[in-house]
Amino acid sequence: MNERIKELAKEAGITTNLDTDYYERDMNKWVDYFSEKLAELIVRECADVCRDQPNTYALKKDRDNCAIAVEQHFGVEE
Repeated sequence: MNERIKELAKEAGITTNLDTDYYERDMNKWVDYFSEKLAELIVRECADVCRDQPNTYALKKDRDNCAIAVEQHFGVEE
């Protein structure tokens, strides 16, 4: 797995040291929450990539517009 994906999963709170009794009782809720959180972190990372491109690719306002469009498309608030 890509190291950045591992870092994002950790930031989303996904670990291998979970209290299995608790999470087995409510696994669907847990998976939904962490899947949504991980997806949000990935979208934010993509938007940051747009914003951080050098001027040779596009003007800053265009990069910012791209980042905003990505966030809005996925429903992630800034």
